[in-house]
Amino acid sequence: MNSGIINVYKEAGFTSFDVVAKLRGILKIKKIGHTGTLDPDATGVLPVCVGKATKLCDMLTDKDKVYECVMLLGVETDTYDMSGRILERKSVNCTEDDVKHALEQFVGDIMQVPPMYSALKVNGKKLYELAREGKEVERKARPVTIFSIDVLSMDLPEVTVRIHCSKGTYIRSICHDLGQALGCGCAMKSLIRTRVSMFDIADARTLDEIERIVKNGKLDGIMMPLDQAFDGYGTVFVIPNEEAIKHAVNGAPISETSVFAESISSFEEGAKYRMYLPDNRFLGVYTYNESSFVLEKFFLED
Repeated sequence: MNSGIINVYKEAGFTSFDVVAKLRGILKIKKIGHTGTLDPDATGVLPVCVGKATKLCDMLTDKDKVYECVMLLGVETDTYDMSGRILERKSVNCTEDDVKHALEQFVGDIMQVPPMYSALKVNGKKLYELAREGKEVERKARPVTIFSIDVLSMDLPEVTVRIHCSKGTYIRSICHDLGQALGCGCAMKSLIRTRVSMFDIADARTLDEIERIVKNGKLDGIMMPLDQAFDGYGTVFVIPNEEAIKHAVNGAPISETSVFAESISSFEEGAKYRMYLPDNRFLGVYTYNESSFVLEKFFLED
């Protein structure tokens, strides 16, 4: 299998780019990309796309995510986590009920200001580069969605929570904003990403594990075929007709009369479908529009 997705467990101390670089060496494949950065101190799920699956990177980056975070009340840092410079320490006088009530205000559709220590760019320069120069610039609040915040344990000043959120959410900013709401300050002590879309931490493999698996020639067992990333889509096959197949492999629109689907009685306008050739090779993702299927992403292996 030349293309697919590997559920990597990113360990502390590695950047997301480190993981990609090391996987290139392990797999001896250059075409590899990750699906969304994790801070070096953070750990957990980092889906990595290999080969033609790199076309999926932007699609997986858009997926919702689940984190487990330890928040430390009573401290403020310049990075919003404990890797940064401590700016102030305050006494923690709030109760557990105060914390739970304050967390509730962050659930739903909210506007969030990204931290200065982030990879977002302003005028072509990353915010963390400006921060390291001692500069602070105004950051526009961005819309994000927090689906839920569940308190897993509380032993003040530490609070452990599970956060289910949309793409683009900064957990460090939630910690900082919680500290502002409570008036005692707060910084992120630790962060684990436990889920990205269908990828769960229970199935994630460390780089050392992946290297051993590759040496034993069993990579297929941990690399998800890229068509499985679209399990929620309907499945359609090109009919075994030479002209129809030729159109399909060239990326041309495919007429409804040139396909068959065993479990679909009618096609939904604007819906996306997985398209396969008659020999079961995955062709790509198509959108059904006015009696034909129009190519969105092409994945056919050479």
